Amino acid sequence: MPDVSMPRLSDTMEEGVLSRWLKQEGDEVHRGDILAEIETDKATMELECYDDGILERLLVTEGTTVPIGESIAVIGDGSSAATDQPAAADHPVPAGAAAEPTPEQAPASPVNPSAAAPSAEPAPAKAATGPADAAARADASGPVDTSSPLDTSGPVDTAAATETAPPSGAEAGAEQIRTSPLARRLAKEQGLDLADISGTGPGGRIRKVDVDAAVAEREESAAASPAARPTATAPATPAAAPTGARPLAGDEELPLSAIRRITAQRLTESATTTPHFYLTSVVDVERLLAFRADLNAQLAPSGPKVSVTDLLARACAVTLRAHPEANSSWGEDKILRHRQINVGIAVAIDEGLMVPVIRETDRLGVGEIATQSAGLFERARAGRLTPDEMSGGTFTISNLGMFGIDHFTAVINPPEAAILAVGAATAEPVVVESEVVIRRRMKLTLSVDHRVLDGASGAAFLRDLKHTLQAPAR
Repeated sequence: MPDVSMPRLSDTMEEGVLSRWLKQEGDEVHRGDILAEIETDKATMELECYDDGILERLLVTEGTTVPIGESIAVIGDGSSAATDQPAAADHPVPAGAAAEPTPEQAPASPVNPSAAAPSAEPAPAKAATGPADAAARADASGPVDTSSPLDTSGPVDTAAATETAPPSGAEAGAEQIRTSPLARRLAKEQGLDLADISGTGPGGRIRKVDVDAAVAEREESAAASPAARPTATAPATPAAAPTGARPLAGDEELPLSAIRRITAQRLTESATTTPHFYLTSVVDVERLLAFRADLNAQLAPSGPKVSVTDLLARACAVTLRAHPEANSSWGEDKILRHRQINVGIAVAIDEGLMVPVIRETDRLGVGEIATQSAGLFERARAGRLTPDEMSGGTFTISNLGMFGIDHFTAVINPPEAAILAVGAATAEPVVVESEVVIRRRMKLTLSVDHRVLDGASGAAFLRDLKHTLQAPAR
């Protein structure tokens, strides 16, 4: 019977939320049918069926976060729907469809009805052969941190432990606790006993969020009892303070969407691991704005309306062609210099931040860029961008000028080497040929990854971009 697995629907996706089932158990399905809607880190996408048959089992309930590669449904001929059990012990059972446990699987005490009881020796649905499989076994609380290898010094899961000499004492107790490697490592660093932590993952599995919650609870207890003193069993290293705010009376709690959560994670990673430096230049945009007005007059009424952002995308693409070092990415042990120039444009939506990408921007005219960007922005706000439309960017523009922001610095969109922050065009008195005149000027700030570009290289790019914008007819 073929399993339906959580697919990788974007280049940064490590897990997805089963937002809504469009087919139910017992339904006949065919190749090309849409089984469900999946909320990823970037958009809500449709899950397509690749087999013909009967949808025998739904292994996860709506709203469940599932790592990529994890089985979420089973398609068969309909003969096994009433007898088969989930292939992996970690699969949650849909509400109202709890399976009858075998004598070997019967729990000694009541368990979460939304999760299947773990068997003595759980076996993975398939061998890990690639990134998708590795992510499926990683901590279900969030994407895998690829900046450093997972901790392998701690105890392994029960299935692997049966192949070695059986542990004893406290070590044996730790082996029997279901936990991800990341959660185990964090608990060890914080001096927490895994037996004291309640797991919220499938089958009571302890995840990173559970360890974080335990740390926060310990900090709150310590704050409530200032007279308490550390005991001899206190951790050798100081516990990290909780990073989130404590709720106040009357606060409204808003659950994080997948897009908001992954945006926070990726930008936090970028801000803390990427050495940023910033370059700011003031550009006279009188000619640029006049050029835009002329273009829109020529394209009206049936043509696309060209925005300042469209002109900036074209100018950046042309300048990147002359400065290929700025069209690069950090590759840990190498620098990746990209042949394509794909400019991404940051778009704010209710759920977070999205960056649709205009591919081969340097090969497009301003009208083509305007047409593409309008369609991308509309689909971004509707949450209907495809993975291809959100991946492969080599440079990003973030324009807040329409909000009246004069100047700001942007966090680099990893793994790119630079992002351009654009402020509003403001009328200012300036000296031109010994006379004070009023000119509209705009501040551009380039955030640069110092691992990829040095100050002189970044400054040369920004200088030439300024010249291009001040002589747009070029």
